Amino acid sequence: MGYTTPLALTVTTGGMAVLVVATFGLLAAGLLTLAYNRLIRRANLVREGSSSIDVQLKRRHELVPNLVACVRGYADFEQEVLESITLARTAADTASSMAEVASQENRLTGGLKALFALAEAYPDLKANANFAQLSDQLVDIEDALQYARRYYNGAVRDLNIAVESFPSNLVAGWFGFQAAEYFEVETLAERRTPQVSLEPSP
Repeated sequence: MGYTTPLALTVTTGGMAVLVVATFGLLAAGLLTLAYNRLIRRANLVREGSSSIDVQLKRRHELVPNLVACVRGYADFEQEVLESITLARTAADTASSMAEVASQENRLTGGLKALFALAEAYPDLKANANFAQLSDQLVDIEDALQYARRYYNGAVRDLNIAVESFPSNLVAGWFGFQAAEYFEVETLAERRTPQVSLEPSP
């Protein structure tokens, strides 16, 4: 019959404690690594979504001067509307934060809405082939912008949940991850009143 000395019991107990601590340490490190990688992935998706929005906004801004130039040829067209669109487009180009970009883009959308509402009173303008082509291009851009906005806001939602949820919020705090801003911009189609149409006249 064997006999276990108190020293042997102490060594065995100490070894088990070290093993338990090491296991918990590895588990914690694994969880923190997973949380960090998840934050990195979601932050990259937000950047990707932001880049897609930038592409569509650039297309939109490039179209605005052509649209204004086309409409300006009609002598008695509302110059105030054209000036407000031009100013809104310039302000949108200089915006920095996503909230500021959205605010300026909403101003531009309002100006474009007013332009198309007034165009209804000018049959010659509505029948102009260049105006019709620019209108179609704007509709395509607005559709693409709406898709890019949905993608971006979905990525922002997922990142913000990760930044605010335990235990990934600890990792977010340690490595400087922050919640992102949603892009709350209205597309022209959403602002249209029933009597305003972007479609060219038949």
